[in-house]
Amino acid sequence: QVQLVESGGGLVQAGGSLRLSCAASGGTFDNYVMGWFRQAPGKERDLVAAINWSGTSTYYTGSVKGRFTIFRDNAKNTVSLQMNSLKPDDTAAYYCAARRAVGLRLDSNDYNYWGQGTQVTVSS
Repeated sequence: QVQLVESGGGLVQAGGSLRLSCAASGGTFDNYVMGWFRQAPGKERDLVAAINWSGTSTYYTGSVKGRFTIFRDNAKNTVSLQMNSLKPDDTAAYYCAARRAVGLRLDSNDYNYWGQGTQVTVSS
């Protein structure tokens, strides 16, 4: 059983930056595809970014390309999301997720383990 704990959320002004981190325990971290999802009130939980086990393959949803960067440190069992040039539309609860299979996937149903979430609020 993998446990995921996110940190790094908060309140930031538009144009600012935040770095989210996710610490994993209880499993072999480098066996997992890792993803960051977000969910705003009244909306579905959508994939923001994902990264394969080696860090050599990544995916970003269109609205964050060029602004967000996902990276992982398998030695420390962490995955992070650097968020720059934040916009009010980025406001959401952000969730770290682990997928126990190869291949990047966009559907939340393809991920096996979830963190509790961390809130990101971007003020205009």
